[in-house]
Amino acid sequence: MPRKTLPLSNTEIKNAKTKEKEYNLSDGEGLSLRVKPTGSKAWIFNYYQPYSKNRKNISLGAYPEVSLSQARQQKDEMRKLLAQNIDPKEHREQQHQEQKEALSNTFEKITAEWLDIKRPSITKGHADSTWNSMKLHLFPQLGNYPIQKLTAPKVISVLKPLAAKGNFETIRRLCQRINEVMIYAVNIGLIRQNDLAGINKAFSTPKKKNMTTIRPEELPGLMRSINRASIKFVTRCLIEWQLHTLSRPSEAAGARWEEIDFEEKLWVIPAERMKKRRLHSIPLTPQTLAILEELKPISGHREYLFPSDRNPRTHINAQTANMAIKRMGYEKKLVAHGLRALGSTTLNEQGFDYDLIEAALAHVDKNEVRAAYNRSDYIQRRIPMMEWWSEHIEKCATNIASFSSDTRK
Repeated sequence: MPRKTLPLSNTEIKNAKTKEKEYNLSDGEGLSLRVKPTGSKAWIFNYYQPYSKNRKNISLGAYPEVSLSQARQQKDEMRKLLAQNIDPKEHREQQHQEQKEALSNTFEKITAEWLDIKRPSITKGHADSTWNSMKLHLFPQLGNYPIQKLTAPKVISVLKPLAAKGNFETIRRLCQRINEVMIYAVNIGLIRQNDLAGINKAFSTPKKKNMTTIRPEELPGLMRSINRASIKFVTRCLIEWQLHTLSRPSEAAGARWEEIDFEEKLWVIPAERMKKRRLHSIPLTPQTLAILEELKPISGHREYLFPSDRNPRTHINAQTANMAIKRMGYEKKLVAHGLRALGSTTLNEQGFDYDLIEAALAHVDKNEVRAAYNRSDYIQRRIPMMEWWSEHIEKCATNIASFSSDTRK
């Protein structure tokens, strides 16, 4: 009959003396206390490895940091694993590796991965703006956090200083981006669910603001201001180019000579430079062609229509036109992007086809079914409309503005 091991007592463990060689005090079921000549004591669990049946030891921690009851609890967990043919040592190593990987999957790292996947579908400017906003407002406090440990209260506390300043639009965008990162983390298996889905509800909803612009009847005054302003010639050309073409500030500032088709009289902007990632063609009018002729001596031998002063090999900053308009006395009245709204309002008031105007602005139909059947950009029909718009701008510049509905559709 096998000898039954008596369980250890706390007194026996405490009073265990050191010997010349280390020895074990058995508690039964594979659990032992190893006493070393140095006087240190440590718990070990001895077991038969599944499948190979080799004897193995696994450390359960030092005594008294790990008490007798805690060691027995660990031992019971190990025996449960063995009952499932799971090696406790391999199981622990796997858990440590998973924990190590979890700690390395920081919010900043996963954000970078998410943005790399998103880049092909957005413009470089949008990608840079997204990264910079998170780098400024989130990464200083949350960048090194494992994404698994991010909680709603923690993120909300980081965003509260922005709320105190009334920057609710910034908060809205950050919440949107944070949630996209978390959804990406769910999809690649880093977290089970997105616990930050409702963080935007902790803040006031920003009031929707229309792009700052002026009324059509104020265009003559704007043209006078542009003509009299003390601004650089290239900047003046940029503002007029953006106004005539109804392009976005970033599209206009980054215009390349290779995008100009003089034979077809088109400015063809590649998809990767467009907000909606769709190629966009703009008919060139006599007035826009005249701007190009004036620019040729300045930048015709370079890559960009509007070169930067500091580095002519790159293009002018997208905010240059905006800053110039502001200095002309239009602060809080008009922004560079508002030139598109000015053109849209004028053309709509003149009765031009709504679809032609939307195509000129490179807007994508929100009705997906309608958009699928209507892929035409109406190039030929847009030519008379763009010519009317350029002529109208020219008349306003010479103070002979006409608001008659002479040329339509």
